Amino acid sequence: MSERYLITGGAGFIGSHLVKRLVAEGGIVRVVDNLSTGHAERLDDVRNAIQFINGDLAEESIAEAVVKDIDYVLHQAAVPSVQRSIGDAVGTNQANVTATLNLLESCRKAGVHRLVYAASSSAYGDTEVLPKTEEMPADPLSPYALQKWVGERYCKLYYDLHGLETVSLRYFNVFGPDQDPYSEYSAVIPKFITNLLAKESVTVYGDGEQSRDFTYIDNVVNANLLALHAKDVPGKVCNIGCGERITLNKLIQMLEQILGVKAKVNYAAARAGDVRHSLADIQKARRLLGYNPQAGIEQGLRKTVKGFKGKLRY
Repeated sequence: MSERYLITGGAGFIGSHLVKRLVAEGGIVRVVDNLSTGHAERLDDVRNAIQFINGDLAEESIAEAVVKDIDYVLHQAAVPSVQRSIGDAVGTNQANVTATLNLLESCRKAGVHRLVYAASSSAYGDTEVLPKTEEMPADPLSPYALQKWVGERYCKLYYDLHGLETVSLRYFNVFGPDQDPYSEYSAVIPKFITNLLAKESVTVYGDGEQSRDFTYIDNVVNANLLALHAKDVPGKVCNIGCGERITLNKLIQMLEQILGVKAKVNYAAARAGDVRHSLADIQKARRLLGYNPQAGIEQGLRKTVKGFKGKLRY
C-alpha cells in the first residue's frame, strides 16, 4: 500500500484508530487536528510514522495545505456532541459545516481521488420506524444532527456537480478503547465503564429503556477502508452499525457481568435532542461496501473494558 491518506480529526477517538490501521498496512498518513476535542497522546505510538499538522479546517488556508499531494481523505474531524451543539450552535457549525465545506472545496481543487465522510445516524431524528434505512427523510433534532446532515448533503453535491467522489457513512453509536470518558459530553459507554471501575454511580438520562445500536470501533474502521475503494458507492450514504440494539439498562447489566460489580444507577430527566430508539438497517452497506460487522456488542464491550483497565487519564 503506497496511497497517501489524510485523516482529519486523527487525534480523535475514531480518527486515531484509522490512523493506526493505515500505518500498520503501510499507508502514507497525514493527520490534521486542532486538538479541540482530540488528544495527541492517542497517536504517541505512531507519531514517528505520520505527518501531524495542528490546524483548524475552518481556516481555508489550512484546508488547502493539508490536501496537497493526498489521494484519499477520511474526514472524521467534528465536534461530536448533541448537547454541546445545543449550547454552542454557532461554534459547532463552524467545526462541523464550515470546515467540511472548506475541505470539500480544497479536495476538488487538489484532485483528491475520494473523500469518506463521517456522517451521523442522528440525522434520522426520533422516527418510530425501525430499523432506520437510508431512504428515510432526515429529521434532525439538534444543531449537531443538522450540521452533520448538511455536511453529508454537501458531499453529495460535490459529487453531483464536480465529480469529486464522496461516500457518507452514517455511524451508529461508536464505542471502543481510547474513547474519552472525562468530558461532560462523553458517550455513555466510556463514562459507564470508567465510573464502574472507580466504584462510582452511573447516571442515566431518562428511564434507561431507550435503545441504541452500539457499534464497536473495529467495525467502523473496516467500513471506512472498504468505502475507499468500493465501486458503486460514490455520492451515496450507508448506515454503519451492527443491526442490533439494546437498552441502556441492559447495557449496564452487561457491564456489571463483565466487570463483576453491582452498579448504582441514578436516573435523571431525559435531555433535549436525545433520540429514544436507534437501530441501523445495514443491508445497503453490506451490498455496496461488502461491510460485515465483525464484533457484536458483548465482544466489543469486553475488548473496551480490557482497553480501559489501567489506562491513565488524558
